[in-house]
Amino acid sequence: MPPPLRSAGALNLFGSKLWWQLKAILEAWRRDYNETRFHMARDEYAPQALQPVSRLARLNRDKRQSIEDRLTRSSKEIQRTPDDAKRMRPRPRALPRVALVTNIPAPYRVPVYNRVVADGRIDLTVIFCAEREPDRHWDYERIEFKSMVLRESYFTWKGRYIHNNFDVLEQLKAIDPAVVITDGFNPTFLYAFFYAWWHGCKQICSTDGILASERDLSVVHRWIRRIVFKRSAAFLGGSEGSLELYRSYGCANDRLFKSHLCVDNERFRDARSQPKSFDLLFCGRLTQTKQPLFAIDVAERAAALLGRRLSLLFVGAGDLELQLREKAASAAGVDVSFHGFATQAELPGLYGSARIFLFPTSWDPWGVVANEACAAGLPVIATPFAGAVGEIIRDGENAFVRNPELEEWAAAVQRLLTDEHRYEEFSRNSLRLVAGHNYNAAAAGVINASLAALA
Repeated sequence: MPPPLRSAGALNLFGSKLWWQLKAILEAWRRDYNETRFHMARDEYAPQALQPVSRLARLNRDKRQSIEDRLTRSSKEIQRTPDDAKRMRPRPRALPRVALVTNIPAPYRVPVYNRVVADGRIDLTVIFCAEREPDRHWDYERIEFKSMVLRESYFTWKGRYIHNNFDVLEQLKAIDPAVVITDGFNPTFLYAFFYAWWHGCKQICSTDGILASERDLSVVHRWIRRIVFKRSAAFLGGSEGSLELYRSYGCANDRLFKSHLCVDNERFRDARSQPKSFDLLFCGRLTQTKQPLFAIDVAERAAALLGRRLSLLFVGAGDLELQLREKAASAAGVDVSFHGFATQAELPGLYGSARIFLFPTSWDPWGVVANEACAAGLPVIATPFAGAVGEIIRDGENAFVRNPELEEWAAAVQRLLTDEHRYEEFSRNSLRLVAGHNYNAAAAGVINASLAALA
């Protein structure tokens, strides 16, 4: 049965409603056309993405509301839908992935890597060859960066641990980095270098070596360095001496970046005003390279010059400890104390308990103990064989730099303990010279070298 015919009144009502809807649509088109002409005249040369979106275009994208609702809303009430906003939001750029291959976690580098990640400009992953080395008993702050430890594999050569982790290739493949930073020339680092070369990654060489520490290298060692340096996009050095080493191989100055070896200077801030229990302090590994036995000789001779007893504190452990204890027992005019290995939390108090820091090393590419001593405001007596000499240890400013000659060192001790004005001057200069060697500056070096390699 056909549907009943609508009455004339119903038809008139329907037609009237349709008329008003069509009229409203035409009115919206007219306003939109005039508004678009106005904006086109105003922004004739504006990029297309910045041209105003017409109200009609917005209305057509909204499929969920009726025509009447859309036509009655004012232009100020029209908003983009959540889906539109999501599509128009710029996509975040992926950070460049950087893989840094180094020996073990060190208390003076972990905070640097934490700050690199906090900066947010590179995506850093640190690959450690081992969790710890047998002669290192360091503790360090919590690791806040991505890291992994390779399967332990090393051998010893001249008292040093040479890492040989072939599985570094597997880890690098998993990371797929844009930049590879190698922290030396052990076999593990050379594997990482060849990975970067083979896969077209940018390579950055990092070292804390200096000209003096590498003067006895063989022809093969130098040849390997030339190969690595030639194919590196940037270079990281722990000191100005490290940058000089790079320059000796012809590396360009604009590719050199410094990432200091440093400590948390603020932790040592109160050490300078601490009561002094010891005249002299030796801090470091008790090994032949560090020459701790010479420190006892210096203390004994200085005591004779001063005509009074001196006190000497040893902080550290090593294979010479038994010999040191035997020598200390017979030392004339010297009271020797042994603290043993010290944690990071103990170090500020130990440095603060002494008046002068002895640094008689025979070979040290840098010497982080010098940072600790300067941060505690201690004057230093050092040999010229440490990389820190010339930067944070400066002869006549905060230190006496002397060859390991007993009489010269004993005279330096005597002068600092009897000349209060010179002592205070050296102490203040130590604080000043070490201030720029901090974690933030070291992190900036890693970041800048990585970005420069990618530029």
